[in-house]
Amino acid sequence: MKTADPELMRAINRFTVLDTIRRHGPISRVEISERSQLSTTTVSAITGSLLDDGLILTRHEGDIRNAAARGRPRVMLELNPDAARVVGAKIAANHMVFVVSNFCGEVISTLSLPIRVNRQPIGVIADLVEDGIRRCVVDAGLGLQEISTVCIGFPGVVEHRTGRVRSSPIVSEPDIDFAREMTDRLNVATIVESDAHAITLAHHWFGKGRDLDDMVLVSLEHSLGLGVLHGGQLFRGAGGLSHNLGDLMMGIGLPETVRLSALAGEAAILGEQTQQGRFADAVRLGRGMALAETLIAAEDNALIVAATRAGEAVGIAVANIVTLFGPPRVIIVGSSLSLGELFLKTLSDSYRSAIPSSIREIAELVFDPSPDEMWAQGAAVVALCELYESPWGTTGPAPAPQPASG
Repeated sequence: MKTADPELMRAINRFTVLDTIRRHGPISRVEISERSQLSTTTVSAITGSLLDDGLILTRHEGDIRNAAARGRPRVMLELNPDAARVVGAKIAANHMVFVVSNFCGEVISTLSLPIRVNRQPIGVIADLVEDGIRRCVVDAGLGLQEISTVCIGFPGVVEHRTGRVRSSPIVSEPDIDFAREMTDRLNVATIVESDAHAITLAHHWFGKGRDLDDMVLVSLEHSLGLGVLHGGQLFRGAGGLSHNLGDLMMGIGLPETVRLSALAGEAAILGEQTQQGRFADAVRLGRGMALAETLIAAEDNALIVAATRAGEAVGIAVANIVTLFGPPRVIIVGSSLSLGELFLKTLSDSYRSAIPSSIREIAELVFDPSPDEMWAQGAAVVALCELYESPWGTTGPAPAPQPASG
C-alpha cells in the first residue's frame, strides 16, 4: 500500500484543525481532537505551531482569581481575525463584485461595479478587475502589500491548479492563464476558481449548507454550474477542473446534440427577445430574468414555454445528480430563480418525476437568491482554504508554487 505524502497529510491536518476552530471556536484542544478525530498529540503540535504564527488566539474560561473555583481555567482557542486579509471577486457578464475579508471570512469592505465585461478582450477585463481589487482594498483601509491572496471567480470551465480559464461565456478567447496575469499585475498570489465552486463554499461556511459536510449546489446564471462538496472539501476534476453543468447532454439521436444550456441557459430562456428594445437594455444591465418574470405574469406565451422547458430540464439534471451523489441537500442559486413560481414549480415537479423512488426522500431541494456579495465572499473563502492548508512562518504563508509555463 502506497503511503500518503507527508506534506499533504500535514496540510490536510492543518486545514482540519483551523476549520474546526473556525466552526466551533472558542474550543479546547480536547474538543478539537474529538471533533476532528486527530490524536491529542497531533492537535497539540499543530495548535502550538498556529499559536507561534499568530493564526489563533487563546482565551481562558473561568476566573483564576476566584479561590472558590475548582481547577485551573480552561484554555480555549479561536481564530485570529487579523492574521490575514484576502480578496474575493465575482466576475459576471454585466457587473463585478469584490470583497475584502479577514482570516475568519468576515467581510471588511465590499465594492460592486455595474460594468459590462461580456466578450471584452482579456486585457480590458484584466484592467477592470485590477482597478476593482485595488479600490476595494483601499476602501478597507489597507494596501495591497497587506493582502495575502486574491481569488477571482469566473463562470465557465476553470482549472483551479493552473489558474487557467478554459472557457467562459464572458471571455472571447479560450484557455486564458488569468491567474498568472493578475499575479503579475498585483504582485499578490492570485487564484482563479469557478464561480459555482465559490458560491458552494460560501454556503458551506455561512449559508444554507453550514450544517453539512456533504451537499450539492447548482448555479443557474449566465452559465450553469455545479459544486459538489464531500467531507467538507470541494470535489474537483483533473487539474482542479470545475464542472460546467450546461455541457450535460440531455438528448442524442437528434440532428444536433442537445445540452442542458440549450434548454435552460439564460440565452435559451430569453431567446430572440434579448435583441429587442427594453428587453435588450434589461439583459445588458443584468435584469433580463426579472423582466421575464414580469412578462410571464402578463402571460407572454413564448416566455412561459421557455421557462417551463428550462424548469423541466433542470429538474431532470438535478435528479441525475442526486442519483449519482446522494447528497442530503441540493442548493439551487442564480438569476434564473427570478423567473418566479412557474419556473420553481416546474423544476420541483420535474425533479420528483425523474428521481428514482428508492431515493426520493434522500435530498432536500433548497432555493436561495444568494446576493452577489455572497458569491464574492465565497471566492474569498477559496483563498482562505488555501491559506489554512499552507505552511506558515514568521513572514506569513509560504508562496504557492507557480504553474509551469507552456
